[in-house]
Amino acid sequence: MPAWALFSAVLWSLVGVGTQRSSLFSKKGFVYGTIEQPVKIYVKLHHNSPILICMDVNRANKEIVDPAYLWNGPNENTLQGNRQINITNTGKLVVKDFIESLSGLYTCTLSYKTIKAETQEETTIKKRYDFMIFAYREPDYSYHMAVRFTTKSCVGRYNDLLFRVLKKILDNLISDLLCHVIEPSYKCHSVKIPEGDFVYELFIAFQVNPFAPGWKSVCNNSSDCEDATNRNILKARDRIEEFFRSQAYILHHHVNKTIPAMHFVDHSFQVVRIDNCRPGFGKNEGLHTNCASCCVVCSPGTFSPDADVTCQMCVSVHSYGAKSCP
Repeated sequence: MPAWALFSAVLWSLVGVGTQRSSLFSKKGFVYGTIEQPVKIYVKLHHNSPILICMDVNRANKEIVDPAYLWNGPNENTLQGNRQINITNTGKLVVKDFIESLSGLYTCTLSYKTIKAETQEETTIKKRYDFMIFAYREPDYSYHMAVRFTTKSCVGRYNDLLFRVLKKILDNLISDLLCHVIEPSYKCHSVKIPEGDFVYELFIAFQVNPFAPGWKSVCNNSSDCEDATNRNILKARDRIEEFFRSQAYILHHHVNKTIPAMHFVDHSFQVVRIDNCRPGFGKNEGLHTNCASCCVVCSPGTFSPDADVTCQMCVSVHSYGAKSCP
C-alpha cells in the first residue's frame, strides 16, 4: 500500500468518520454579522429568532484557527444560564420564545489566530459583530367604512330608523366572528346630481372592530392572538362588502319597478384598513424599513399608549416595552 494511502487509512480509523465542510451562509434561517454596522433582525413575539452566526460571510468561507466566541446580550448582560438562549460551541445563537425584554443589542466577539507558516508565529485577531434584535407583533386590524343612502328629507324619524336598522343588520352579520360595529354616525346632505335635481342622501360612517365582548375566546390560548382576530376581521370585511354588493345588485334589477325612496347609492361603499399597535409597540417606517408594517417594540425611553401606533418619548424608562411613562 502506498505511504499516502496508509496514512489516510490511519487518520480515517482515528476519527472514525469524516466531517464535511459546507458553506453555511447559503442555508435559510442563518444571519451573519457585518463589520460596518449592526444587523437589524425582527422576531415575532413568542417565536424563535433566526440562527445568528458570530462571523461575517467572508470569514465563514475561510478556515479559522482556534476560534473562540463571546456573546453578550442587551445592556452587556451575559447570556449564560438563560434558558431562552441557546449558544453552540461554533458560535451560533438562537433565542427561543422571544419576548419584549429580550429586545436589544446582541454583540459577539470572535477571536482566532493567524499563524505564519515559516516561523509558526501566532497572532490573535478579534472581530466584533453587532445584532440589533427587535420583538414585533402584527398590528390589530380594524376597518373604517362609509356608505350612502338616499332619503326623502333630512328631517324626520325615518333617517334615524334606517341608521339603527342598518347597524343591527351589520352587527348580526358578523357577530359569530366576535366582531362588531363601533363609532357609527351619519349626516344628511343635499346632493346636486349631474344634469339633474337635488337629492337628499345619508352619509353613513362606522368602524368594524374585532374586539366584541368575549373576543378572547377566539385565541384558544394562543400567544399570537392578533393572528386569530385579524383573520376574523378580514372575514367580517368580506361579508359586509358582499352585503352592500347585494344591495347594488337588487337596485340594478329593479330598473323597471318602483325604487324605494330610501335605497343604497351604487358605488358609494368605501373601506379603509386601520392598523393599531398594542401598548409597548409602535410603527416607525423610517427606523424599521425592513419591517415597516410591523408593530415593533418601543425602544428604551419611549412608550406607546392605547389606540396609537407610534412610540412617544418618556422622561425615563429602564427597559424595552414600556407601557406608560413612569
